[in-house]
Amino acid sequence: MQRRQFLKSTGAVLSASAFGTLATPAILRADNAPIRIGLMTPLSGVVAAGGREIAEGFNLFWEERGHEIAGRKVEIITEDDAGNPDTALQKARRLVEQEKVDFLFGNLLANTGLAVANYVKDNGTPYFIPVIAADDLTQRQRIRNVIRVAGYTASQMSRPLADWALKQGYKRVATIGQDYSFGHEQCAGFAQVFSEGGGEIVAQLWNPLNTADFSPYIGQLASMNLDAVFAMELGADATRFLKQYSDFGLKGNLPLLGAQNFTDQSVIRTMGDECEGVISSAHFAEGSENPETRKFVENYTKKFGKMPSLYGFSHYSGALWVGQVIESLNGDISDRDLFIDTVLASELPNSPLGRPVKFDDYGNPVYDIYIRKVVKNDEGKFWNVPIETYEQVSQFWTYDPEEYLKSPAFSRDYQGIKK
Repeated sequence: MQRRQFLKSTGAVLSASAFGTLATPAILRADNAPIRIGLMTPLSGVVAAGGREIAEGFNLFWEERGHEIAGRKVEIITEDDAGNPDTALQKARRLVEQEKVDFLFGNLLANTGLAVANYVKDNGTPYFIPVIAADDLTQRQRIRNVIRVAGYTASQMSRPLADWALKQGYKRVATIGQDYSFGHEQCAGFAQVFSEGGGEIVAQLWNPLNTADFSPYIGQLASMNLDAVFAMELGADATRFLKQYSDFGLKGNLPLLGAQNFTDQSVIRTMGDECEGVISSAHFAEGSENPETRKFVENYTKKFGKMPSLYGFSHYSGALWVGQVIESLNGDISDRDLFIDTVLASELPNSPLGRPVKFDDYGNPVYDIYIRKVVKNDEGKFWNVPIETYEQVSQFWTYDPEEYLKSPAFSRDYQGIKK
């Protein structure tokens, strides 16, 4: 049977209301060997906190299912990529060539994900990236076997926040971001929409990863006569920036907006009032009243003693997405092309988001995106609560994809700003 006919006959758009109720094709597996998954995550380095939560969220899904899917055992081999592209490439090679994993999952920083993506481009290994957000992996340099299950592009998440900022009457905004591809793209998504909507990007500041002292940057921001600041920082940099912004006396005086990682649980759960009131945008908000989100947050908190971060949520949801596809294939993922086709034709119907998610024509999920505010919950802990929703936001925002892709890829030098 040809692949396209197979997908049609098995209902490749998996829309069952609950995991485990999916239609199962009548095919036989060649063996009953374990499914081996290579999980790569930074367990050391500046983003190690997020890396640990990648492992927590991913493993939680498989623990809940007894490390078994469609009658096959599941083995997870975890490697520390240390947030370093060279290390990530070395670990990916070991997992594929020595450990003989069936597919790869994870990584956190864009530079590590790009290194692994270039490696699997030649050997065809399926590589699932719930938080590697490099825009071009689902745009100009799309690699078919690199798939964003429960993922997003970097610029996708910050665009609604720019539109929201314009509606608040903000006219003059400066951005500050970590000086690597993820920071460039998140700032660009905001800057492009904000400038096209009539706002002015007064300045763009760039800091290296693992910046200890933000006072030179914050001093510049304080002197610019701004309506707001958009900050793209993650990990320890986000914690330091928030604290120093408050110490400088800008909290409460100069509105602070952030990319989704800026106010992630991995950052704000250990902070004091420095993070209160910060506005960010993301497809996941742990303070949402959605029943499925609440259930996931409660289960995760009970298991780990803390609310889930974007990293834990994304890898739990990514495992769920791929797991349901494996179930639909009756555990037989030996045909890589069929496996990849089935994933791309599927949707995530019953996740912690509480609403279906589908891929666009370029292999990137389309989401409802929340504008979120950091507030204290009834237990006195900070979390992100939705205050507005932008429905069905694609990686191309409101642009025509074909026309959009004629523009250069975002970089430090090209931010899409309308002059």
